[in-house]
Amino acid sequence: MSFSMTTPRRAASTCIPASASRHGARPSLSLMLRVWSERRALAKMDETRLADLGLSPIDAARESARPIWDVPQRSL
Repeated sequence: MSFSMTTPRRAASTCIPASASRHGARPSLSLMLRVWSERRALAKMDETRLADLGLSPIDAARESARPIWDVPQRSL
């Protein structure tokens, strides 16, 4: 009788966007926390600062509402 010592494969993580896992790039925890912190700062900016960045309050609200694991591809 022989036993197989193979490790069971893990299912793809549901926390990482499909586009990131398809290309093999996964954001690190420190990157996700940095992006989350930047989004929190963006959410606290007034209209004048947002206008300086070329963003509307709606754009800022949309970006700051993104989940922590939704890291822009340019950051990977």
